[in-house]
Amino acid sequence: MFRKIGIIGTGNMGSAIIRSVRAGHPDLPLLLSDAVPEKALALAESLKGAETAENTRLAQSCDLIFLAVKPQMMKALLSSLHPVLSARKDRFVLASMAAGLSCETLRAMAGFDAPLIRMMPNIPCQVGEGVVQYCGCGTTEQELSDFSLLLRAAGLVTPMQEGLIDAASAVSGCGPAYVYLFIEALADGGVACGLPRKTAQDFAAQTVLGAAKMVLESGVHPAELKDRVCSPGGTTIEGVAALYEGAFSADVMRAVTEAYRKTLEMKG
Repeated sequence: MFRKIGIIGTGNMGSAIIRSVRAGHPDLPLLLSDAVPEKALALAESLKGAETAENTRLAQSCDLIFLAVKPQMMKALLSSLHPVLSARKDRFVLASMAAGLSCETLRAMAGFDAPLIRMMPNIPCQVGEGVVQYCGCGTTEQELSDFSLLLRAAGLVTPMQEGLIDAASAVSGCGPAYVYLFIEALADGGVACGLPRKTAQDFAAQTVLGAAKMVLESGVHPAELKDRVCSPGGTTIEGVAALYEGAFSADVMRAVTEAYRKTLEMKG
């Protein structure tokens, strides 16, 4: 198992991941770094056993280093870490969560064949209901197994062929934004019908949570579950017809494929 965890970048996604690590492993030493030191300090103070460190110290001492920076910042970061990382004699693994950057690209940026895990988490990892896809490059099966166990508190943690990670990210990485839009729209409809805003929002969010749980736990196709709610000549089928008329399904599919297209564009 990894002995000391470091993370460079404590924004929304980095914070969600390191909180998941802490939730499952309350005594594991954590080192946190950010371009804005105050952000790293605030997060460290909220996590037992965590402390801040400069990138150099973090890169020297941690055996798993999360790189939670934006894709356009990754080359400069890895270049700055190269002297420290390439000089290490002990075993360590880098874990990148940058969209669109392949293992090959990341290794080229690092300047050497670093053991690497490419991961794509989503923001609900912050509440233990997220999705993390990952693949390894130059890593051992034991390291990948340890990585999965390390993040088990994040939600669904799934190994995946690297060639499918970009497509998976277009669904689960971008998907929460689409779901939030749906919850907002569902609540807006309730407000239009006379519900108080807070009540409508709570009902909409819980409805999405419950419906998603049924899909995951029942194994029944979503179309069949939809049909169970639609009584002949009833109210629900009228609402479903309105969504079909507005091309709801096609719009959601297009959102996913456009996000995927953008990811491929970023890869060049």
